[in-house]
Amino acid sequence: MPAIEPELQALKDNLLDMLSLVTTQMQKCKDCIDGHDLALANEVVDDEKRVNLQELTIDRDCENILALYTPVATDLRLVLATLKIANDLERIGDTAKSLSRFLLNNSTAQHYKWIGDFNITAMLHVLIKMLKNMREALQKEDTDLATRTAKKDEAINEYHKQAAVVAADLLQTHASDAKALLTLFSLTRDLERAGDLTKNIAEELVFHIEAKVVKHKKRKT
Repeated sequence: MPAIEPELQALKDNLLDMLSLVTTQMQKCKDCIDGHDLALANEVVDDEKRVNLQELTIDRDCENILALYTPVATDLRLVLATLKIANDLERIGDTAKSLSRFLLNNSTAQHYKWIGDFNITAMLHVLIKMLKNMREALQKEDTDLATRTAKKDEAINEYHKQAAVVAADLLQTHASDAKALLTLFSLTRDLERAGDLTKNIAEELVFHIEAKVVKHKKRKT
């Protein structure tokens, strides 16, 4: 067995663990909203340190592999893709933390109603499914699953568009609560961006497995 193979497997395992942790953060956000359980929101905030540590560990391991083994072809693509995916996951984790902090500071019945109005739970549902599918796609090296999952981002984009209309309407009738409403709208934008980042993960998996660059690919007319 080439010396690099155990290092690459360990790298992939660490990335799978990071994917699981970030997915769990998003699931806890959804469960917190569904069950009004603020203990889960606190757990998400605490988990941020673990996510950051995982990213730093993956970065260090990638640097060591590049320096010590000079990988090429598929091995090199795995290292490069892992660096980018870990960064994307850290940013998705930041979104979970921001949402949790909002929940900790805004836990009235009115706030939960507005969370429903902004379709935040629905956005989380789609995002969680996307992240779970990306983990499976990475584990099985299934680019078809990754590509199909990336298309689910369209649903998150649509929810974000609807959120702009919701925000405009609610600001007219609840002007004194503008800060909370604008924060909720900002969170829908963060979740929309998290969907984009998850879509980026799909593109990195295709790059790693099939040596195809699909970013910025234009549709044929």
